[in-house]
Amino acid sequence: MKKTTLSLFFVAFMGVSAFAQTIVSTAPQNKKVILEEFTGVNCVYCPQGHAIANSIKNANPNNVFLINIHVGGFATPGPGQPDFRTSFGTGIANQSGLTGYPAGTVNRVAFAGLAQNGGTGTAMNRNNWNNASNQTLAQASYVNVATTASIDVNTRVLTVLVEAYYTGASPVATNKLNVAFLQNNTLGPQTGGNMGNNYNHQHRLIHMLTGQWGENITTTTAGTFVTRTYTYTIPAAYNSIVAEMGEFEVVAFMAETQQKIISGNGTTPTYTGLTSNDAKIKEVKEIDAQCVSSLEPKVEIQNYGQTQLTNLPITYTINGGTPQVYNWTGNLSPLARTTVTLPATPYTLQPNNTLEVSIPADDDNANNSGTVSFDKAGETDSSNITIKITLDAYGSETSWMLRNSAGAIVAISPTYTDAAAAGAYPQPDINLTLPNDCYTFTIEDSYGDGMNSGYGVGSYQILGNGILIPGAQGGTFGSSEAKPFSVANPLSNNEFSTVKATVFPNPSTGIFTFATETNFDLVVTDITGKVVFTKNNMSNNDSVNLSNLQRGVYLAKLTSESVEETIKIVLN
Repeated sequence: MKKTTLSLFFVAFMGVSAFAQTIVSTAPQNKKVILEEFTGVNCVYCPQGHAIANSIKNANPNNVFLINIHVGGFATPGPGQPDFRTSFGTGIANQSGLTGYPAGTVNRVAFAGLAQNGGTGTAMNRNNWNNASNQTLAQASYVNVATTASIDVNTRVLTVLVEAYYTGASPVATNKLNVAFLQNNTLGPQTGGNMGNNYNHQHRLIHMLTGQWGENITTTTAGTFVTRTYTYTIPAAYNSIVAEMGEFEVVAFMAETQQKIISGNGTTPTYTGLTSNDAKIKEVKEIDAQCVSSLEPKVEIQNYGQTQLTNLPITYTINGGTPQVYNWTGNLSPLARTTVTLPATPYTLQPNNTLEVSIPADDDNANNSGTVSFDKAGETDSSNITIKITLDAYGSETSWMLRNSAGAIVAISPTYTDAAAAGAYPQPDINLTLPNDCYTFTIEDSYGDGMNSGYGVGSYQILGNGILIPGAQGGTFGSSEAKPFSVANPLSNNEFSTVKATVFPNPSTGIFTFATETNFDLVVTDITGKVVFTKNNMSNNDSVNLSNLQRGVYLAKLTSESVEETIKIVLN
């Protein structure tokens, strides 16, 4: 009998060699954790679940694998929201017995005393995931799983190799091999994430290569070697969300049924079909409406070549102005990307503006440039500002803040309260007297559904002397939104006179003549303090032409031994 056992083991081992086993271990191992988290973009506590799951993985990077499944009512997209759901999520969630979100299963096993609401299902609240994971990692596994993957960027064909080796016998005759396809680093909204539409969604399930419950494996005895190769053509998008090269992940796992996962493994695909040198302008970041004449643009660059990208000159210009060049240095491996903040550049703010960005020629010049347009922010010529707020029924979720161009808080919301019934609830006006400057009004909703909860429709407006400032209104947003506007109050002629210096303006032509007692140096700034014009050693009755500046209010500082004054001037 002992001889037969050795003989069978030898045959099984020779079988492994015959199948050219290359990646799976044949030594007994403990189980690896497959943590499936049920989540949604409108779930206020789901970011806490993401953080907990990530901490478990970070503590066990080679033994814990995360799958985020967007499913249920909190995953149902609202207007303008992405749809992260799949056709597989509902079935997986329904068998877990979940009673609230976020919920998670660890290897789809029911852990005594850890199920939601004291039940018997596999779904657990986020505070129990770590306990269940530690229990699982301490248990021996009768099957080891390993996987590799590669993607041809030209054909978009994904090839996945999965190997399994049974160090012991399965208690059931048939196991199920599953391969999940995930996408990382997708920016989007997330209630409770406090990042607006820039929450970074990770480990999103986008497809199951093996179908809803996996492929049947019918030989599950000790010494069995299983190898499978799957190919799959990746579409350009899932539910209109771009399937991004360089952001994919594969998780493979073996289960006894459609519930109990024994163990698994994961991998990041390698990529083929890339040219040698190809830097890509992935995205020129959107620019909100502006009321300042200096800008720090942001551009996302990607290495779309096989060679490491370590330096890249980036040329950019606004409204056809003088091109600026920024020499980026870093280290990007193939398909890696990074966002670069370009140095501030002055420009003349127009009602409509265009930023153009380009990089040098390489193996593919079709992706070497990008543009983005942005508008001038709303403007008022009145310093009498009114903030009008109408709340929905969940007023306690709403707060706002007003900052000036220096970032200082000018005004902040009172503490609002919830209403007893659905409806719209106007609040007392907030009246302010503001000096000339550029301001940003930022409003937040802690739940993440803006001021339109379904229990009333709220809104906000910002008015100058009773007139709505263009663009300074809203109410339909996710977690937050920001609206800039400027106060540019024209001044009467008697405000141009001072004790030692007098300016004789022609606001329509932009020519200003200064009468002073001595020679002086002139520095002109806009209302934010940015220098827009200088001229040294000016004499009495000397003139300057400021017609190239945009309409608005400016400050002219005159400096000499006997004159040091700041004079307000205006261009019509």
